[in-house]
Amino acid sequence: MTADDESERTDSAAVADAIAAARRRGEVALAGHAGAEDRVRSFLDDPEPKVRLAALAALVRMARAQPSDVALLLADSDPGARRGACDIAASVPGSPVAPLLDDGDAGVVESAAFALGELAERDVVPKLAGIARSHGDPLCREAAVAALGAIGDERGRAAVLDALGDATAIRRRAVVALAAFSGEEVDEALRARLEDRDWQVRQAAEDVLGVSGEEPR
Repeated sequence: MTADDESERTDSAAVADAIAAARRRGEVALAGHAGAEDRVRSFLDDPEPKVRLAALAALVRMARAQPSDVALLLADSDPGARRGACDIAASVPGSPVAPLLDDGDAGVVESAAFALGELAERDVVPKLAGIARSHGDPLCREAAVAALGAIGDERGRAAVLDALGDATAIRRRAVVALAAFSGEEVDEALRARLEDRDWQVRQAAEDVLGVSGEEPR
């Protein structure tokens, strides 16, 4: 068998696997619409990550998802499945998302931070503050800042204030997050952002402070 033959055989197998996985996802959808919970659950350990995630999503739509179901996907070997489980966890209170803040995949950390903000998990505020200040991925820092604003715990205020010196998108997020906090230090920081070099940051500061500035150019 030549190298080209082997490559063609591998490609054909990959296509066949993709088709089979798509069919199983269809089965999950049908079972979910039919209310066949046991059938849906049987796909939670499917070999294809997208099928496993589809099964969890179907359980959520059926209002049958438990924190233990989400936990199964949060511990999945596939980063995409873990990211999807974090997104779903926001609608299933009690899901153990916090450990995912230490995940090796930045996308998972980002999704976990947003989910914890939606779940208003105050216990993770110190961890989120650390991510907001020092995580190497700016999207993770931005998500942590957003979560701190959503939670509104005073322990997160300093980290949000520090984020006003970060990249543009994070500064915008920090300005919005400061709406959850009060005090002269917060007001002064927001007033300083009225002179930010980015017009969207300036606009956000105006909105939070309730003042009117020049139209952005």
